[in-house]
Amino acid sequence: MKRNESPIAMSLRPDITHLLARVRADLAMGLPAALTSAGGGALIAAAETLKAPHLAALRSIANDAKAPLALAVTARRAETLKAHPYDGDLARIALPADAGLAWIRAVASPENDLAHPMKGPFQAMRGQTGHAEDVSLHRLALSLAKAARLLPAMLVLPLPDAATHAAAANLTVIPVEAAEAAMRLASPPNAVASARVPMAVSAAGRVHVFRPEDGSEEHYAIEIGSPARSEPVLARLHSACFTGDVLGSLKCDCGPQLRAAMAQMGAEGTGVLLYLNQEGRGIGLANKMRAYALQDQGFDTVEANHRLGFEDDERDFRIGAGILRKMGFGAVRLMTNNPAKIDMMQRSGIDVIKRVPLIVGQTAQNADYLATKARKSGHLL
Repeated sequence: MKRNESPIAMSLRPDITHLLARVRADLAMGLPAALTSAGGGALIAAAETLKAPHLAALRSIANDAKAPLALAVTARRAETLKAHPYDGDLARIALPADAGLAWIRAVASPENDLAHPMKGPFQAMRGQTGHAEDVSLHRLALSLAKAARLLPAMLVLPLPDAATHAAAANLTVIPVEAAEAAMRLASPPNAVASARVPMAVSAAGRVHVFRPEDGSEEHYAIEIGSPARSEPVLARLHSACFTGDVLGSLKCDCGPQLRAAMAQMGAEGTGVLLYLNQEGRGIGLANKMRAYALQDQGFDTVEANHRLGFEDDERDFRIGAGILRKMGFGAVRLMTNNPAKIDMMQRSGIDVIKRVPLIVGQTAQNADYLATKARKSGHLL
């Protein structure tokens, strides 16, 4: 508590959930933020949205403090760049003195990797750089970039007085330990509104809107009929796919899966489809389009994600389990070809009584995509 701070002022102060929502928005708009801990802290900025004045300010602070300004990338991106990930799951690339925004974004994004493959050699930092928690700061910065649906590439400037610099610039300050603990948890979904929506598959349809407490994307539950809460409900966890669900893209099977699942629920008279806003396996629509562009260069869907710096699948299926529990369901017949969904449901307290295959939508255009999902991601196709 700040000196002489009133109880009313204390009650109005943002908690870690509010601060994380703020920093996601700040990073998306190109504003730096600060991480703080008992061992020091760091100023951080997203490579994708960084502005020239902010880069100049970070360089000036780094020069005055004789502190190492680095571009942190995931080990997946580092593999493509041939930058050694000495820290295991990430690499800290020392920022050259003459590196500008173009260099930073070329390292962060694989868009022109094939046209300009020789970006290095890079000086990958090795070992600690003066503060015991440096690597954890870089790791948290990358997690925040992913949460903001940005490319996972972050400028990180470790400083013992990061909080002082942040206060002078009115930047959002994130306490590291609290942030790490909060980001490990699934944010509870709260029911916001629901209404009857007659649909082509069933006149007895109802749409429920759920809003996570952390201020992230809303998710939807489409309830068909009046399924008994005491019986395993026919259910599907469907991740939003703008291109497949709305545009009818032939590059994936998402649209046909959505319609087939709804049709089967309508035929049975009951069911629940959870429409989860985790576009592009959790990387967001912009990054999904980047992955599509890489696929046009000859990479498969998993390779494209890796070149961007992401894992095969960044989704959190605990969200779906939380919504089902809120709706009163404890057991499902799950419509899926993805064993990972079954495993996550079971570990999140939802009993998967039966897997219901959903093999539809194969096209000439998505044959390689489906084969990759089966071969590399374990989908049962």
